[in-house]
Amino acid sequence: MPEMDISDIVAIRASNEVPSEQVGLSYNGVDLRDISAPGIGDAPDVPIRLMRPTGSSGPLPVLIAMHGGGFVLGRAQDFDYFCLEVVRVLGIAVANVEYRLAPETPFPGPLDDCYAALTFIHNNSDELGIDPARIAVGGSSAGGGLAAGTVMRARDEGGPPIAFQFLLSPALDDRSSTPSTTQFGEGPLLSRRTGILVWQYYLGADYTGPDDPDVPIYAAPARADDLAGLPPAYIAAMELDPVRDENIQYALRLLQAGVSVELHSHPGTFHGSVELVPHAKSSARVMRGMLDGLGRGLRITTPRSSI
Repeated sequence: MPEMDISDIVAIRASNEVPSEQVGLSYNGVDLRDISAPGIGDAPDVPIRLMRPTGSSGPLPVLIAMHGGGFVLGRAQDFDYFCLEVVRVLGIAVANVEYRLAPETPFPGPLDDCYAALTFIHNNSDELGIDPARIAVGGSSAGGGLAAGTVMRARDEGGPPIAFQFLLSPALDDRSSTPSTTQFGEGPLLSRRTGILVWQYYLGADYTGPDDPDVPIYAAPARADDLAGLPPAYIAAMELDPVRDENIQYALRLLQAGVSVELHSHPGTFHGSVELVPHAKSSARVMRGMLDGLGRGLRITTPRSSI
């Protein structure tokens, strides 16, 4: 599998863009509604793909979801493959966030968008049919890093209460200094070179590299000294992944800070393998585990279908 070359952002975005009608996902049994949250400060409104089971009533738990793509690629619809399963299996709502991308919008813009979505969903929970006491925040890869930063910011700013955080191969640390970044530095798919470049794009022109002491903890949550008081977490790490070790280390540090954590390291998997080879047995195991863990985290006692 070739390394993902993001040196030319325009070209890589064009090559990865799949028209909506060619995505091939079924939305049967799911009501999809496009809403938007007011942006923070002068930022534009944040589009949100709000999904819920067709015919559902009453306040539902919700997953506020952030897609992957190295902070520079992708769109919310790319994460629908997982969001649809969450709605169908767990019978809850999903708010899939269309955050702005770097390098055009570096940190804190993308995180501001995710935090704006969280605040809007919580503050308008009655109108949206959401249970404000059962809000989860989660994402994949860069989206996992944004999710971790969002829940940390909510803790520090006295923001909306978050019941659970859900992190799939999250990008948590710009320093790229763990053994797995060396061991799997040539991929598959995600290489150490690519990882360094996406952090440069995301952290902006003033970023001086891994030794930069001024990287905010909300951008790179692994840099935070204090992890106490964060919500319980589910973390899925892929065995053949440069970010594997930072995922495992973050889980251990959460545990040491008194945060309940469910950690899975999935053998034979790589960064993005669930999306790229969804029919593999390993991907099915990861998917079942994620849905099961999210259901436990949101106290879903009677899923709509088997996990």
